[in-house]
Amino acid sequence: MQTISEREYQSRRERLGKKLKQNSLALVCAAKPKIRSNDTEYPYRQNSNFYYLCGIEEPSSALLFIKKGKKCRVVLFVKEKDATFELWNGKVTGVKKACKRYKVDEVCAISKLQSRIEKEMREINRLYYEFADTSDETAILRKMGSNVYAHANLSKMIFKMRLYKTPAEIELIRQGMQITKKAHHHAMRMCKSGKKEYELQAEFEYIFTKNGAYSDAYTTIVAGGDNANTLHYIKNDKELHAEDLVLIDAGCEYNYYATDITRTIPVGGSFSSAQKEIYALVLHVEKEIIAMVKPGILRSKLQEHAERMLCEGMVRLGILRGSVDKLLKKRKHKKYFPHGIGHYMGLDVHDPCPYKTKKGKEIPLQAGMVLTIEPGLYLPKNDHSIPKKYRGIGIRIEDDILVTKEGYENLSKEILKELEDIESLYEGCSS
Repeated sequence: MQTISEREYQSRRERLGKKLKQNSLALVCAAKPKIRSNDTEYPYRQNSNFYYLCGIEEPSSALLFIKKGKKCRVVLFVKEKDATFELWNGKVTGVKKACKRYKVDEVCAISKLQSRIEKEMREINRLYYEFADTSDETAILRKMGSNVYAHANLSKMIFKMRLYKTPAEIELIRQGMQITKKAHHHAMRMCKSGKKEYELQAEFEYIFTKNGAYSDAYTTIVAGGDNANTLHYIKNDKELHAEDLVLIDAGCEYNYYATDITRTIPVGGSFSSAQKEIYALVLHVEKEIIAMVKPGILRSKLQEHAERMLCEGMVRLGILRGSVDKLLKKRKHKKYFPHGIGHYMGLDVHDPCPYKTKKGKEIPLQAGMVLTIEPGLYLPKNDHSIPKKYRGIGIRIEDDILVTKEGYENLSKEILKELEDIESLYEGCSS
C-alpha cells in the first residue's frame, strides 16, 4: 500500500512549528474512539489533522509542540505497552518502537502528558489547540490555560497547510480512484430493474474492501428515480425501476485519502429522450466548468458560470420561463440547482481548507489543490410547474480535479460518463 514517508510527516511538523509564535505550546490529539451501542465502538478513524502531521492511526496519542525562542521541539505521546489491553484490543506501538520509528525530538507515555504540560506552561504565554477537539488531553490544556494565556485555533493553521497536496498525497488519491472506477463500472453492469438500492451499495462496499480500501469516504448514495432529488439521500432501501435513472454518489477512502464521484445511469440500460436532454445539459456544463479550471481562477467564477449555463438550459427546455438575467437575479434557478459547484477534497471528502483569507478575500485556485466539480439538476416529481416529462429526474455528474501549473487534470476521467459509453456498457453485459 502506498504511504506518506516519515520524512514528509517530519517536514509538515517543521512547517507548522515555524508558524507558531515564540514561547508557545501547541497540542494536536488523536481522535477518541466513538461508542456505537453500549460497549461497542465504531471502526476507529483517526483525526485527520493529527494523521496529517504524523500518520499514526492509534488512539490515546498526542503531539506537543514546544516553542521557546525560535526553536520548536516536538514531543510525541503514545499509549504504553499493556499486555491486558493488547489482549482485548490489539498491539500498540509503545514508547520504545515509537522512538525508532518517528522523527520527533522525544517520545513519552501518554500518561505523562498532563505533567509535561504543567512543566512547560511555566515559560510560555500562548496556547494553540483545536477548538473543536473534545479529547481528554485537549480538555486538560484548555482548563489549565483558562483566562491566563492567549489562545489560538490550531485547526485553521493545519487546514491551510492541507490545501496544497504533495505528489505523495496525489498518488494516494490516484490509487483510490482506480478502486472507485472499478466499483462504479461494476455497479453499472449490475444495475437492473427489481434490485434494491442497497444491493448496489453493497457492491461498492465489496469492491472497495476487496481492493484494499477498507472504508468508503462517506455514506454511499444510491438514489433511484425521484429519490435523486433528495441531495443527501442515504436510506437506499427502495426498489429500482426500469424507466428510472439511479444517481450513485460513491467514493472510497484509500489510506485516509478520499475520492468523491457521482454518476447517473439508466436502470433499464438506455436513457429516455427526456432523460437524455437533462443529462446532456448537465454533462455539457460539467465539461465547460472543468475546462475553466486553472491557477488564478476564482471558485466563485466557476459557480457563476455554471449557474448561468444551467439557467439558460432550463429556459431552453421550458423548465424555467422568462429572461435568464432576471431569473438569475431572483435566484429562481437555485430551486433546481441548490448546491455549490464543488468543494476541496483530500484527507476529508469535504476538506475543511479555507476558501477565503483572514480578510475575507477569496483564495484563487492554485496548483496542488484538489476539488470536485459537480453540477446537477433536481426536478421533483411533485413539481407541477415543470413539463411532465422531466418530473422525477435528478441528475448529478461529479469528477475530482487536480489543479496543475498548466491548468487541470481530471483524476476521474476514466470513469464512464458519456451517454453512449454508459449505454454501450449495458449492451456489453447483455451480449
